[in-house]
Amino acid sequence: MDKTPGTLTADDELTLQTAAHGVVCLMAVSDPGAISSTRAGMAAGKAITSATGLVGRVLAAKPKGLKFDGRSTADIADQVFDAVRRSLALLDAKAPDETDNFRAVLTTAIDAARQARPRPNPAQAAMAAKITALLDAS
Repeated sequence: MDKTPGTLTADDELTLQTAAHGVVCLMAVSDPGAISSTRAGMAAGKAITSATGLVGRVLAAKPKGLKFDGRSTADIADQVFDAVRRSLALLDAKAPDETDNFRAVLTTAIDAARQARPRPNPAQAAMAAKITALLDAS
């Protein structure tokens, strides 16, 4: 593994993209209803596009090979949670100055998705708590 700061392979970039876009997806699917889930997804997606630094450049690029496997939210969550863990580990190893930036981007996406709805949604709050706990633990 190359430890040059800021050097990410295409696979590393796909891992970060999977994590970030996966968080957007999970926040959207946890908000039932076509209109509210669309609003949540759009708000979280816009938050991701506001990222800066190396993380911002990676997330701004069109993901090549990004695909969520599974038929259920649980299947997608398994893939996304793994990508979040791996993203934090690889940023710690290759671009440690970007680790907190990545956490902040995902936290902002979660907050944006939650604020897209006028009333609290228990399912979305639970998903946000799971993702936040993962970010805090890694």
